[in-house]
Amino acid sequence: MTAYVLRRLWQIIPTIAGVILLIFFLFNWVGGDPAMVLAGKISNPEQIANIRRQLGIDEPYWYQLWVFVKQVFTFDFGRSWSTNEEVSRILITRVGPTLTIMIPVLIITTSLAVVFSIMVAYVRGTLTDRMIMIVCTVAMSVSFLVYIIVFQWLFGFILGWFPVQGWSESFGKNLGYYAPLPIMLAVFVGLAPELRLYRSFFLDEINQDYVRTARAKGVPEKSVMLKHVLRNAMIPILTNVGIALPGIFVGSFLLEVFFSIPGLGREIITAVNRSDFPVIKAVTVYLAVITMFINLLVDVMYKVVDPRVSFK
Repeated sequence: MTAYVLRRLWQIIPTIAGVILLIFFLFNWVGGDPAMVLAGKISNPEQIANIRRQLGIDEPYWYQLWVFVKQVFTFDFGRSWSTNEEVSRILITRVGPTLTIMIPVLIITTSLAVVFSIMVAYVRGTLTDRMIMIVCTVAMSVSFLVYIIVFQWLFGFILGWFPVQGWSESFGKNLGYYAPLPIMLAVFVGLAPELRLYRSFFLDEINQDYVRTARAKGVPEKSVMLKHVLRNAMIPILTNVGIALPGIFVGSFLLEVFFSIPGLGREIITAVNRSDFPVIKAVTVYLAVITMFINLLVDVMYKVVDPRVSFK
């Protein structure tokens, strides 16, 4: 396993280089002239030239690329064009509220989806199975915005159980007072598609030969589901969780906007609307790096879940 991890870490280096080159190309050739964006409609050539000089985009492209590489590895992308706040400080201060919401959402949704899906797979083909699938399909057909409006109206305004907006400096107050409603909403919305997906994983395993062999030996159905089917279905489940993990660092844009959560997702929306390239570039690069390491972690977890997995 050690050799495999070292080999994967070595492969990450050219991948990161490719990501840096791609982002540099997109923002310097496709994204337009930042000086024109900052200068606005009412500007003159002198102002534009001064802005280009301040941003350093009047330098040769090879020098701009070198500066960009240094920014990536020193975690120093300068200041935001719109707020003049340090980009590194923006990332550090905004990621906390996002993780406060998204980590509980990921843990609760995944746990409930695994439990409910194996229960539904256990009663496969019955009326209960069909009814649950119909409910999941209907739930997936409703827009996320509708759920936000309904949850805020019902639990915030009618019942008054939770605040519909707000955030504080206290982690305990945020987690216990402001976060429960958006967490509950995200879990409710995310449970239906994951339940359907995980159910299909379990049904694929149920039809395998080793399951029929276990039943033929007289192993109880519950033991078959928990000891055999669940363990083997964890491979695709881990893959799905690995795909979702990078998303917890940017959060749900709609949740953070409608619940006034000062997270990274809302900051990205603001940066895109204001063409704040330093913030967008920083988030893009680091999210790509995080995704690479999460993929490596998921591959290692395959071996933990199923010792038969070999690294080649």
